[in-house]
Amino acid sequence: MSAPTAKVSKKELNSNHDGADETSEKEQQEAIEHIGKVQNEIDRLNEQASEEVLKVEQKHNKLRQPFFQKRSELIAKIPKFWVTTFIHHPQVSALLGEEDEEALHYLTRVEVREFEDIKSGYGIDFYFDENPYFENKVLSKEFHLNESGDPSSKSTEIKWKSGKDLTKRSSQTQIKARRKRQHEEPESFFTWFTDHSDADADDLGEAIKDDIWPNPLQYYLFPNMDDEEGEADDDDDYDEEEGLEDTDEEGDEDEDDDDEDEGKEGEEGKGRDN
Repeated sequence: MSAPTAKVSKKELNSNHDGADETSEKEQQEAIEHIGKVQNEIDRLNEQASEEVLKVEQKHNKLRQPFFQKRSELIAKIPKFWVTTFIHHPQVSALLGEEDEEALHYLTRVEVREFEDIKSGYGIDFYFDENPYFENKVLSKEFHLNESGDPSSKSTEIKWKSGKDLTKRSSQTQIKARRKRQHEEPESFFTWFTDHSDADADDLGEAIKDDIWPNPLQYYLFPNMDDEEGEADDDDDYDEEEGLEDTDEEGDEDEDDDDEDEGKEGEEGKGRDN
């Protein structure tokens, strides 16, 4: 005869279950603590990698300088290179008024300066020939990041000639006749030098530094893609209208032919009746 099965009380079952939960929670807590330690090591390696990347970038910035200098010398031989480049860049072009473009015709050189400590910021210098708008030969704007991580910017004070301050002109003077898109007219490009409200998200500075400066030739040679697409759309509209006109003319010709055929059939019918 088999031995009777031992009965386990409900109290004992609950006691065992609570013990399992306590063990599980303890293991989870230990795992979380270990994850935190591992994550600290990952963060340390990421920071180390960033420091090494910065050192490599600083090294290559110095190596690039002779080539930037040579490029500037060659660009100086091309009239209106920089104003053409800015006009062809969709983001910068949107900030240019008609008189801004006139002033930028005197722009001969642009340079982006990375600070020795790349993390601390950069500067952009604009060199101008003698012009009817301002006295400055160089206009600069610098972006700084202090040790606490707070961004700031500072720039050259523009010494405007009498009655030539483009930042005080009405928006009506900024209208470009060639611009077909309907939108609010931009403030003068030169207000950028006096605007220090958001140094951490300066779209114009970032566009020049990260997009134009590495390869300005691509924008000098190739016009704004938005303009090309707009022209293509206009051509398509023209072709469609022309196609509709051709269809209408063909339809009219077919109707005339049908009328002539009906007339001939009517005359033949009369002849048979007679």
